[in-house]
Amino acid sequence: MGSFAPGKNIAMKVPPHEYDQTVRFYREILGLPELTPADSTATPRFDFGGKVPWIDKVVTCTHAELWLEITHPEPTAAAAFLDSAGVIRCDDVEPLPDGFDGFWIASPCNVVHLLASQNEAS
Repeated sequence: MGSFAPGKNIAMKVPPHEYDQTVRFYREILGLPELTPADSTATPRFDFGGKVPWIDKVVTCTHAELWLEITHPEPTAAAAFLDSAGVIRCDDVEPLPDGFDGFWIASPCNVVHLLASQNEAS
């Protein structure tokens, strides 16, 4: 089954004790263009050559994790294909907005991926 494509978002799940230094690294040390909305409580995000790393503070993390986004034009068909290939669904890792056309999966080495409809990808 084809039509999988990389999304542009990368979630960086960072523990609280590394969060401020991580945001400072991208914002002040590297000086990457910031894409964070004006709302001061919004998740910091940066332009990383067309990819967008989001830096999430996660109190249950003990070390940083990277989560990736992939897209497909037909998530329901993709779900059936991935299930038949033995890919693990992990929808409990983080809630998605009501009505969101997508779901969470994990690679064999436990990298979390958001599979989103190509219409949902931001």
